Formats: sequence, C-alpha cells, structure tokens
Amino acid sequence: MKLARVALIAAAFIAAVVVCLSSATGEANGQERIALRVEIDGAIGPASAMQFEEALAIATERNAEVLILQMNTPGGLVTSMREIIADILASPVPVIGYVAPAGGHAASAGTYILYATHVAAMAPGTNLGAATPIEMGGPMPSFPGGGDKNDAPEAGKDQKNGTRPPASDAMIAKATNDAVALIRSLAELRGRNADWGEKAVREAASLSANAALQERVVDFVARDTTELLQLADGRTVEIAGRKEVLATKGLPVETLEPGWVIRLLAVITDPNIAVILMLIGVYGLVFEFTSPGAVAPGVIGTICLLLGLYALNLLPISYAGLALMLLGIIFLVVEVFNPTVVLGLGGVAAFLLGAAMLLRIEGPGFEMSWAVIGTAAVLTLGLALLTGSYLWAARKHVPRVGAQAMQGLPAKVLDWEGSEGHVLARGERWRAKADEPIAVGDSVEVADVRGLVLTIRRRNAGSDGARQ
Repeated sequence: MKLARVALIAAAFIAAVVVCLSSATGEANGQERIALRVEIDGAIGPASAMQFEEALAIATERNAEVLILQMNTPGGLVTSMREIIADILASPVPVIGYVAPAGGHAASAGTYILYATHVAAMAPGTNLGAATPIEMGGPMPSFPGGGDKNDAPEAGKDQKNGTRPPASDAMIAKATNDAVALIRSLAELRGRNADWGEKAVREAASLSANAALQERVVDFVARDTTELLQLADGRTVEIAGRKEVLATKGLPVETLEPGWVIRLLAVITDPNIAVILMLIGVYGLVFEFTSPGAVAPGVIGTICLLLGLYALNLLPISYAGLALMLLGIIFLVVEVFNPTVVLGLGGVAAFLLGAAMLLRIEGPGFEMSWAVIGTAAVLTLGLALLTGSYLWAARKHVPRVGAQAMQGLPAKVLDWEGSEGHVLARGERWRAKADEPIAVGDSVEVADVRGLVLTIRRRNAGSDGARQ
C-alpha cells in the first residue's frame, strides 16, 4: 500500500511538473489561449472565400482555441460557398458559426456554411434559411409566379408517359437535388436536422433564432461572443477524425480585419464594377493609340482592363457573353473611325446581348444591373457617334498639315537646271522636280509631295493668289 501511495504521489508530481513546463514553454513562445473572429458581412464571393482562408491560416499558425465565423449575409456564389465549406471541413481549428448581430441573417449560401461549422449559434433577432439554388435563366421551384400553375401536373404526366421534361426544368432539378445532397450530408456530419435543411432548399423555408434552436438546426442562442464562448465550453467536436473538447470559457477574442487586397477584391468582383473597369480600360487604350504620348490614358486603361478581366475570371461567367461584349466594344470603336449606322447599332446589340449572357449563375449581390449596362451602352454609343461626327466633318475641311495640305500651294523658283531645282514654299527651301520646262521666275504650284521632294507645275494665271 505504501508503495502504491508513493507511486501515485510521484505520478501526480510528474504530471504537475509536465503541465507547468508546457505552460511555461507556451508563454516563452509567446503563445496564449485565444479565440479569433472573422466577420463576413455582405454577399459571399471570391473575396469572402479568400478572407476566411487567410483567417483560418492565421488561426492555425497561432494555435487558436477556436475560430468564430460571424455571418450576416444574404447568400452569394455557390463556388465561393463550397470553397469555405471545404476549408471548414479540413480545418485543424474548431470553427464556430455565429449569425450576428441582431437583425442579421444567414440566407442561402450562409445556411449551408452554418450547417458545416463544428458549432452553430445565432444571436436573438436573426434568421436563416431560403437556401434554394438560383440558376441563371430559370425560375425558382415552388415559388408563386415562377411558372404556369399547371406545370407540376404536366411534368408528372410527361414522366408517366416517358417523355423528357423541358431542359430548364431538368437543370433546376439537378441543381436542387445537388444542393439537397450537400446540406443533408453536412447535417448528418454535424448531427443537425437534415429534414429541415432539405425543406430550406426545396421550399425556401426560413427560421428565427429560437425556432432554429427548437428544430435542432443550431446548438444554442447567444447574445454576444462572451456568452457564445461560455455556451460552447465543454462541447465535444470532431476535428480531423478525432474528438476534441472545447475549452472556450473566458477566452479573449481578437477580430481579424481583412487586408486591402481583400477589400479591393470585394469591390471589383461586383460584375457591374468589373464591366465598367473593362470599358474604361478599352477606351483608355484606344485614346492612347489615337493620341500617342499622352501616357496617362494608356497606363490607367491598362490597369483598369487587367483588374476587370481578373475580376471576371474569378466569377462564374460565360465566355460567349464576354466575347459578345468585347465584339460590341470593337464595333463601337470602329464606328468612331468609320462612321456607319450598322456598326454602331450592331455594337450596342452585341454589348447588351453579351451582358445578358455574362453570368452563368447569379447569386445575391452578384446580379448584372441593367441600369448600369444600359447607361454604359448608351454613353458608349453616344461617344462613338459624337466622335464619328467630328471626324466626318473634318474630312470636308481643307487639310492644314501634311502632304495634302501642300498640294496647290504657290511656290517661287529659286534656281533650276534641267528638270530639277529648288523652290521657296511656305518660307522654306525645298528640292523640286517637274515634268515640264521650268525657268527661274516662273509662277508654279505644288502638285505632289514625295518624301522631301516637291513635284511642281506651272501655275495658271487665274489661280494666282488663290492660296496663300
């Protein structure tokens, strides 16, 4: 018995020493127990996915106890949503999803992300749901006004008869079933209500915070992050295939602010901003090419064009729509230098059709604004017609510079030998040649200019003094 007591005392002493050494080592390395928070406020897009990825990398590097993902979003792009979900599922740091502040919501893509988090919570006065996928060019299923009232019976009748449903209905069904499979798999992984998740997808159902708690969609309702960490304390989560008990009570919370790159990306990935940047870039380069040496339009145009193309590359765009928009811009640029009605109207038509086809899938915060597109098309056409009218009028004026401006100018023969000599034109001494006999003192005029040599001819008596 004495030996057993001695062994227990020795084991307890060794354990205490190990704990003290580990805590001392952690303090020496500058590591402290902390909870990090990243806020997504607005539509979920490429900038949101990059922001969360950076926050997760910082949380992993600093060995944070948890990463709080605070959301207030109407939804966003499916591609960005899936990137965030993939990062959460592979995260070595527990992620707490928190819908806040009061009055906020996690709709559409936000609902899927909340289902994926290790712990899900909501603030009072918030809601989530309405997770029906919105496909470009198709109505949302089960929505009034989305189609004919007899569509559903007819679809069932067609299936019984073995006929194929319309392509648009088939695409909507595929997208809806894929979304249902995703949210059910996340619900099964985290032990949440899979049936309500399917209802949120198929029927665009929504829940308040208390109703979500009753339906087992979230784990608890918390007024702020302090209460959030208290309620999350002691919960068991699965991280990388292993069980881990959260110790979050009383942890200090540090908010990770997005850098300037992410802020810039959030602005330019708005498809309307991207299109405007592309237009500025194209016309900046056109102005630089037509007025070499201005420099500023070329520099600004190149930067705007690259930013616009980079932003469009991050969005789910149709390259056919982008090609039509670029073709329309090219037509309008050609209209400037060769004024025709056909090129101008064709350019506007191609630009508008391309804008309508540009996005393959639209999400909240990522819709094309027809006010912006229409204004851009009208301004572009107006600029093309205005510039073209000035060029057309300039063609009717007498040339003032260049070889054409010198044709018909009077000249004075200074010296002449054979078919060549020198003349005085516009106060300058020129080499000249003629196809007819010329003598010093003859009245001549410029017939043509080849390089730095003038071709002259005898001047008619009636044309003296016509051009000075």
